[in-house]
Amino acid sequence: MDPEVKVIAGKERARGQDSAGIGNVWLRSPRGNKGEPPLTRERIVQAAVALLDEEGMDRLTMRHLAERLQVGATTLYWHVATKADVIDLAVDAIFGETSLPDQRSENPRDDIVALVDTWREAMLRHPWAATLPARQRPLMGPNFLAWMEFLQSALLRAGLTDKRLNAATWALYNHVMGATATQSSLHLSPEEARLGQEYLENRREQYPTVAANNYIADVDWDSSFKVGLELLLDGIEARTRG
Repeated sequence: MDPEVKVIAGKERARGQDSAGIGNVWLRSPRGNKGEPPLTRERIVQAAVALLDEEGMDRLTMRHLAERLQVGATTLYWHVATKADVIDLAVDAIFGETSLPDQRSENPRDDIVALVDTWREAMLRHPWAATLPARQRPLMGPNFLAWMEFLQSALLRAGLTDKRLNAATWALYNHVMGATATQSSLHLSPEEARLGQEYLENRREQYPTVAANNYIADVDWDSSFKVGLELLLDGIEARTRG
């Protein structure tokens, strides 16, 4: 085994004993510098976000990130335990790019729309974040939790409580993440869109509604997102009046 890998593995085992079973970076105490060169968690996260923006998720490795920071790979492990930690920290940093309003609007729906629109913009600036595989643990970073506090307090003021409040939260979460993931990853050329619509037209008897409503060629993402959000919020309002 590569000597460097042995060192890393040994440190990982030692850390695993200290953090027994705690798999979420936000629930573990930050590691100290231990006298290493002046590298901070903040610098690591900034470099990770830049790397992900420029090269995508497939290019994020601890070794490649270390090269970008001009440090040894083992040095990173004094600040972050795993690549998953780096991703969690990078995602939370995205939510810290925009400050939340200091005051709430009189109409909670206005607050919900403003937050969800800003959330979508953040994901589209960093498309890798929207296309992450299904997460194995909830987002727990301070920036993300501040956004969730803003959203859930608005839903509470709108009249939702308990199960309905959490269900509405996840419905809005899935609307943002699903819409931005699709927009970020689905790229049809004009020719592909034309052939797709032609395929449906030739099978109109089987798929009459799909063929008639421009399913393949409709890439007006902004409009689709806005209308979808309006439908969700209209449904929420109808349930709170019931």
